[in-house]
Amino acid sequence: MADEPDNLVLVLLQRMNDRLVRMDEKIDRLVDDVRDLKVRMSHVEEGLGGVNRRLDRIEVRVDRIEARLELVDSPYGGVRE
Repeated sequence: MADEPDNLVLVLLQRMNDRLVRMDEKIDRLVDDVRDLKVRMSHVEEGLGGVNRRLDRIEVRVDRIEARLELVDSPYGGVRE
């Protein structure tokens, strides 16, 4: 008990301060985690954009191939359904 001040208010303020410091540290970690997630999501979106561009090019190429082969879509078993 010799380490603690005699004033109860000071004891309570010190404990609250300790909790606030711990909360600030947790919030700082959360902010860092959210920032990291934003960067990672940006990379995922960029990668997905590249995949979509490639799929678009493939679709154009398939359309050209179908036109050259004179393939016709049919609901009864055509090239595409």
